[in-house]
Amino acid sequence: MNAHWYFDFVSPFSYLQLAKVLQWRGRLDITPVPIAFGAVLKHHGQLGPAEIPGKREFTYRFVQWQAEQTGATLHFPPQHPFNPLAVLRLCIAAGSTWNAIEAIFNHLWRDGKAGATAAELADVGRALGIGDVENAIASAEVKEALRANTDSAIAAGVFGVPTLKVGNEIFWGNDATPMIEDWLTHPQRFADAEYRRIADLPFGIERRR
Repeated sequence: MNAHWYFDFVSPFSYLQLAKVLQWRGRLDITPVPIAFGAVLKHHGQLGPAEIPGKREFTYRFVQWQAEQTGATLHFPPQHPFNPLAVLRLCIAAGSTWNAIEAIFNHLWRDGKAGATAAELADVGRALGIGDVENAIASAEVKEALRANTDSAIAAGVFGVPTLKVGNEIFWGNDATPMIEDWLTHPQRFADAEYRRIADLPFGIERRR
């Protein structure tokens, strides 16, 4: 089955899910798609969890707890949220390969290093064969590819990261990782009557915006 994994390096939940995504490649033909999460939030008129007092603190605690539960090494970068455009563009400049994705995530979230500027990405850039990170991420072609990725994600129904889309099924968040694994084993899971009923559940009230 063909699948797309939409992610942003600013998302620690994307980092935490990456290990499972790499395992799923044995069962799915997954195309990784780096996208600008901020643009997705803007499209849907939403704030990110790190932009909401209280939710920000809980989210960071939840991230650390999830990492400890799975045995993942995680160290937050010096600032968060940070501007992820440089790392997203570096990933695209490096071909959006799984090797590049792992290297960049590890730089940010395993090693806890900054990655908002070309200078901060010099080491990981060299490791990926990109000696001049500043020019690479300034490329008009790379910038347009990121915009196209993000637009395609929105068109596909993506509203958050990480998101795995397999056919018409969308799975959002690292929390959905067990759900994905269950669905891979039982692909007719959501064909049951109750799942069909709640898919078309009517609104009882709509909040004014």
